[in-house]
Amino acid sequence: MIACLERIVQDTDADSIPDDDVSTLSESLDLQGTIESGGITSVAGKDFGGLYSVKPLALIKPSGTEDIARVVNAASRTSHLTVAARGNGHSINGQAMADGGFVIDMRSTEENHFKPLTIDGSHYIDVSGGALWEDVLKRCVSMFRLAPRSWTDYLSLTVGGTLSNAGVSGQAFRFGPQTSNVTELEVVTGKGEITVCSETQNSELFFGALGGLGQLGIITRARVKLQPAPDMVRWTRVVYTEFEEFTRDAEFLVTQEEGESFDYVEGFVFSNSDDPINGWPSIPLDPDHEFNPAYIPQTAGSVLYCLEVALHYRNSDRPSTVDTAVSRLLERLGFIQRLKFQLNVSYVEFLLRVKQAEEHAKANGNWDSPHPWLNIFISKSSIVDFDRTVFRKMLKDGVGGPMLIYPLLRSK
Repeated sequence: MIACLERIVQDTDADSIPDDDVSTLSESLDLQGTIESGGITSVAGKDFGGLYSVKPLALIKPSGTEDIARVVNAASRTSHLTVAARGNGHSINGQAMADGGFVIDMRSTEENHFKPLTIDGSHYIDVSGGALWEDVLKRCVSMFRLAPRSWTDYLSLTVGGTLSNAGVSGQAFRFGPQTSNVTELEVVTGKGEITVCSETQNSELFFGALGGLGQLGIITRARVKLQPAPDMVRWTRVVYTEFEEFTRDAEFLVTQEEGESFDYVEGFVFSNSDDPINGWPSIPLDPDHEFNPAYIPQTAGSVLYCLEVALHYRNSDRPSTVDTAVSRLLERLGFIQRLKFQLNVSYVEFLLRVKQAEEHAKANGNWDSPHPWLNIFISKSSIVDFDRTVFRKMLKDGVGGPMLIYPLLRSK
């Protein structure tokens, strides 16, 4: 995954629709929720990517699924109106916007569904498509000591938003993406019909909506698989100079049986320099940790590689037991032995690790800057050439953001 695309976009001058038109629109749609004018400077006219800015006709804040269905149905009966579902606005290329159309604020429905279920001995949670994953995490852990199995790195995203894409993080090698960890959806179709779907009921819509980028329906409810939540995580980062050794070890870890490997495996590329964002200082997990470049071999190239792993454990586990389990796995890897960084954190703290980066970016004003981002799948047979051409040459000085790279199993 590489952040390497940037565009310059000219804003267009546009005025929001008059208040009396908003009132007329609200009456005609007969919504229980609210409607706001959609000026180009409003929240509905931009997204996290910051590459585009458009003027929607209106921002809809539905009270529930019925409101969403009414809006979509009304738009479907016109020749020009478009509809976009906006979760937390983290699309990159304007997917959460609708130029001259309706933007539906899914966050207004976040409390509509939160119901635990046990079916044939397995645990699930029914949650709203507008709920944030970080809230689902906190509530499930604190109330039931359970948690979803598969995550994204950043959890201030909505359930419906990530399920409309994929939802990939360091657990995907074990459980697949988030789209593989739901068993039932409630979807508003393009005709404004409310439909419940699963693998066995309306299956074409089920598999179309999952990863369908919101183009085959708006996900308003999802039934998510749960598992017992661990208490703690041993979080580890280790550094490599050679790409082939880095990929060999990462591929080894993701092909081991459950219980014989780490519970989370990711990796990233960083610049072999003292750059505070792209280089050595970005690796330590704790302010008290120091990255000593003297341990880097003289033969190292322009970039280095970091393998990031995590092992779950219980508060009742002895520290020596955790140490032994982690050491047994690490001793099989070929990283630079003196460039190893470890930290024990709570399970919730680990999953919310990117939240700290968000708070720091907001404090220094970078959060509202453009965020071009590119996710691509590359075959195992081509990855060494990709590293040689892209990472070591084109991006050797970094991109001012993360350059993540880690293996996924085709079977997942």
